[in-house]
Parts: sequence; structure tokens; C-alpha cells
Amino acid sequence: MTNKYIKDPQAVLDYKIDWSAWLPTGDTIIDSVFACLSDGLTITDSSFDSTSATVWLSGGTVGEKYVVTDHVTTAAGRQDDRSITITIKDL
Repeated sequence: MTNKYIKDPQAVLDYKIDWSAWLPTGDTIIDSVFACLSDGLTITDSSFDSTSATVWLSGGTVGEKYVVTDHVTTAAGRQDDRSITITIKDL
């Protein structure tokens, strides 16, 4: 899984985190919460299914890097985080 992306500040794009390799057989995602602690990049929407989570991002300041973290909870009670880094460039 790639965890580093380049995004234009005008783009509104989706980024998917595939949790399937981490999930034990029979366990599924029951909650997913995305967060970005830096100002400028906006989480416009998010969704998840039993094995992955998707976040939609807009904005960002050219030259800045943002870390977006997904915190998931599974049916068996497992919790973990995965992060992606978004670098903003004029494309």
C-alpha cells in the first residue's frame, strides 16, 4: 500500500486504505474515523466497508505536507491506526 500522495490544491480526490492484510480471518471493520490535525486540508467525506476505508480530501496549501490518519475498530474489538501523507503541489 502506498502511503504518500501528491495532490493539487484545487483537486477533490478520494484515498483508500486497504485493511484486508491486517484483518484476521472473520473479523471486519465496524467503524472508521479519519482525522487531519493540520489546518488547510479538508476532509469532505469518508466511508468504509468490511475491509477498507476511504477518505475524500480537498484544499491544502502548496508546499505543505499533511498527515491524514484513519482509526478503525473491528467487530472483534481490535483498534489500529494507519496514516497517509499528502503533499500539495500545483499540477
